[in-house]
Amino acid sequence: MSVSRCCLCCVKYLMFIFNLIFWLGGCGLFGVGVWLAFTQSEFSSLPLSFPSLSAANLLLVAGGITMVTGFLGCLGALKEQKCLLMTFFVILLILVLIEVALIVVLSVYHEELDKRAKDDLKEGMKKYLTNEGMKNSWDNMQKIFKCCGVSNHTDWHNKTSSGKLPESCCRDNNDRCNHWEEPCYEKAKDWLLANMTSVLGFGVCIGVVQILALVFSLLMYCQILRAEKYMD
Repeated sequence: MSVSRCCLCCVKYLMFIFNLIFWLGGCGLFGVGVWLAFTQSEFSSLPLSFPSLSAANLLLVAGGITMVTGFLGCLGALKEQKCLLMTFFVILLILVLIEVALIVVLSVYHEELDKRAKDDLKEGMKKYLTNEGMKNSWDNMQKIFKCCGVSNHTDWHNKTSSGKLPESCCRDNNDRCNHWEEPCYEKAKDWLLANMTSVLGFGVCIGVVQILALVFSLLMYCQILRAEKYMD
């Protein structure tokens, strides 16, 4: 009985520590999502398939779910309740499976997703003259990233009233537009990857913590069952 209780206490506090780290990791992901959303607020009218905007929303959702799950795990560990522990285990297992599925989808279908995002952006360019928010978003993006068009400057063909490129595409403010050569989609994607490298490393660490939290929650559940058996 004492040995079983000692094992339960050991697993309990280990699980609490891992879930506290897990919860803090969720706070970190949510914080990065908020930072990214504010950083990209100038592009808020662009389609959500735009890399920076989709990444911000994904981090906000992932961070929020991770925080709730981590809190549930900490509570289950402290209270030593089988119901909470099993609920935590099931939610975390589903979360891990979704993450794995998302990684596989992004790896296998990244070209199709890129094409879809580019098509959405090109479709949005048609609203450049009629939607003030879309116009400002495109102008801000092209000025900040020093780029022109989605894939190249020809994407702007028949999208402006004058038939010329938007002023935000031009390097200099003069009659002859010396436009930026770089495509906006690739520039934005490169910027996102450059800023997300540390976040990806952080995500791998969170993944390891998730696996350990699954193991410890199951161990604690079994230890509680064993302790109850000895008490009976």
